[in-house]
Amino acid sequence: MKGAAFAAPFLFLLQPKWFVFLHTLSRSCASHHRVKRPCYPLAKCFQEPVEPLPSGFYIKGHRSEMGRWLKREKGWRPVAEKRQADYDLIIVGGGPAGSTAALYAARHGLKTLLVDKKRFPRDKVCGDGISGKCITILRELNLLDRLHRSPHRWINGVLFSSPDGTQFRIRTANPNPDDNDHGYVCRREVFDALLLDAARQKVEVLEHAPVVDLVHSNGSVAGVKIKQAGGSEAEITARVVVGADGFNSVVARKTGAYQHDSRHWLVATRAYYRGVQGLSDVIELHYLRESLPGYFWIFPAEGDLANVGIIFLHRKMKKKGIRLKEAHLAALQKPLFAERFAGAEQLGPIAGWNLPVGSIRRQVHGEGWVLLGDAAGLIDPFTGGGIGNAMLSGKIAAQTLAELLAEGQAPNRQNLGLYSKRVWAALGGELKLGYRLQRLANFGPLINLIVHKAAAHPDIADWIAGMSKGTLPKSELVSPLTYLRLLFT
Repeated sequence: MKGAAFAAPFLFLLQPKWFVFLHTLSRSCASHHRVKRPCYPLAKCFQEPVEPLPSGFYIKGHRSEMGRWLKREKGWRPVAEKRQADYDLIIVGGGPAGSTAALYAARHGLKTLLVDKKRFPRDKVCGDGISGKCITILRELNLLDRLHRSPHRWINGVLFSSPDGTQFRIRTANPNPDDNDHGYVCRREVFDALLLDAARQKVEVLEHAPVVDLVHSNGSVAGVKIKQAGGSEAEITARVVVGADGFNSVVARKTGAYQHDSRHWLVATRAYYRGVQGLSDVIELHYLRESLPGYFWIFPAEGDLANVGIIFLHRKMKKKGIRLKEAHLAALQKPLFAERFAGAEQLGPIAGWNLPVGSIRRQVHGEGWVLLGDAAGLIDPFTGGGIGNAMLSGKIAAQTLAELLAEGQAPNRQNLGLYSKRVWAALGGELKLGYRLQRLANFGPLINLIVHKAAAHPDIADWIAGMSKGTLPKSELVSPLTYLRLLFT
């Protein structure tokens, strides 16, 4: 009897929930000393819960019966362990910037997921010009032969016309095929699919998966939330989220980096035509009075296909009440082009798009995220070209992120600033020059002067060709001495 009386106060420990609790507690004590990953001190299992948990932590055993009881009844927390991110990088956007970043990330051994809202191949409104930086990177990635096997047009020069209709042309190609002074016109439906297919062989790719939100942890971006085919949403985590999702970037919008200033945006149209007369192996840039500092373009593509469009400074378009589609159609009727388009067939609609240009330095990084290409506003303010800069930013991002993660540095705003510095060091001077040239191109008489002189003097045409190929500094175009010399040539 005495023994039974002594044991009576402890019989409650034999109840199932207390037995499970003691068993779980003993295992938690053991795991606390065994697990070397970051975790809460065991003492905190007997305190009120601390909210929020440190970034990347979860509750060990939280789904067990005992774990659920502890959280529901007592608010206690067993040992917490560090949760590993699903990926090193999640790249949002499968265009040239995103696919290039994925290919270089794979070279650096980063576990990468590339997601895109579309299913490839898909059309992308663009001028389709491939040159310079693009060719260098394609050669580094061993993809130039794939481009050669794809539908494209080899480009050997540029034809310019002034607002008064004067024309001249330059040859840019060199007989050496290893040089980058030639170019290509390749429809983005083809080119982007080529790059994404190459990336698909190296990293995981998820198509038709629009990103609807970002995942945050303690003030830092820690992943993305995607909409799945059935309509449900799924969260995927990463150490860094890379926004390569174009001018309307979800990543830029969700991080507060998106800004639309009409002084630093271009707008353009594009339509494909078959049967345009007079196409050759040169791209055509026609500086129309109403489009300055923009231009009307005719780019020959594969076969008898032509990419045709017109580009405006957004602020000027708004100020003058210009309607893009009407301006596009009006250009076709100008005396210089009417006969060439008389028998041409338009294939598909006239599409428009926006181009955030690099005439200002935008925010391209933050806590756990970076932006590439058009999402970062890296388009040339003068030409409107952005594919080469997008691909280069993808390469720089992959290299920089690989270095930071390999060194164990947190992908915070301060450390990711290295990416921004490197991008601006590579492209900043060129973008600033492009902005100065854009402002000069507002003056029709100046464009007339340059084109007249180049049409009359082959040495001036060669000088412009040298700047186009990069063998002469483009900065000469913004020097007042240049125009004084032109006046007296």
